[in-house]
Amino acid sequence: MSSAYIVDDDAAIRDALLWLLRSRAVPARAWDSAEAFLADYRPDMAGCLLLDVRMEGMSGLELLERLRAQGSRLPIIILTGHGDVPMAVAALKGGAHDFIEKPFDDNDLVDRVLAAIALDARAREADAGMLTVAARLQQLSKREREVMERILTAKPNKAIADELGIAVRTVEVHRASLFRKMGVRSAVELAQLVAGRLNENTTLPG
Repeated sequence: MSSAYIVDDDAAIRDALLWLLRSRAVPARAWDSAEAFLADYRPDMAGCLLLDVRMEGMSGLELLERLRAQGSRLPIIILTGHGDVPMAVAALKGGAHDFIEKPFDDNDLVDRVLAAIALDARAREADAGMLTVAARLQQLSKREREVMERILTAKPNKAIADELGIAVRTVEVHRASLFRKMGVRSAVELAQLVAGRLNENTTLPG
């Protein structure tokens, strides 16, 4: 389940954010330090991170850097005091999603959190879709892959047969098989499914 993750060493801010988010039905958890959050962090944590820029020990910018170095794409909203705007700008350049100045407007903050959670959900859905397509491509035989690559360039069955030195009927059989494995009904659907995902490095069985 998507949640808002709060990292702030100010107990009053943590409590206020937890109450605010839960009052708008947004699941939320909180940590009092970057180190504590890192100890609990998992790549499958979905939602967004509300991160104070100035904290004892590891700063918000250092946590941002650690997460991005680990490949995390979790949207991060930086919470900053008025004098820390330059730091917030640096955070944006370092991969933060947004920043909000304290004191913040309650409704504005929740709206931004919800937008970040929605962004994360779309990104994870797209990633899952790409993994699904990759798994389908792995099911294709070498010959089915050769037929598919020519279908994607709009070549008719006879031209494909001539290029590969096989019978037209054999092309038709491979075409039907690869359509079934890829879960499509037409060349147009096939092209839409694999657009931007087909590359020479895809390993095929056989």
